[in-house]
Amino acid sequence: MFDTPYSQIGTAITVLVVAFAFLKGDEPERVGAGAYALGLLASLLLQEDSRLSGAQWGLMAVDTVMLGVYAALAWKSRRSWPVWAIALQALIVMSHVLTLTDLRPPVAAFYAVINLASYGILLAIAAGTFRSWRDRRALGLE
Repeated sequence: MFDTPYSQIGTAITVLVVAFAFLKGDEPERVGAGAYALGLLASLLLQEDSRLSGAQWGLMAVDTVMLGVYAALAWKSRRSWPVWAIALQALIVMSHVLTLTDLRPPVAAFYAVINLASYGILLAIAAGTFRSWRDRRALGLE
């Protein structure tokens, strides 16, 4: 996983955003970042690198659970970033469904959608954390 500069930079960005959410975010941001980190670790454990076609059931299960977590966050919090996270996570789950329907998309396109949507989710978490932190500072709570 960490053998290329791309994966090392992506992991560093993930660690920075998750740490920022835990240090400066409110409860929804911390839950979202914690779920993202756990989902990333679970995906690393369940990923089948040798399989280039067909559904990866473990990854699909993790991504579906993540969709549920972001949906619960959007339902319970009054923040806007979980809605963006739901949209991007739904795109990831639909990519898995596309492989189930046996349309055989190129594997590079499949991984590109998942990677770009994951970075979008990180961006949504970071933006939500920044906004929460800024609001607390404006109120003088921090």
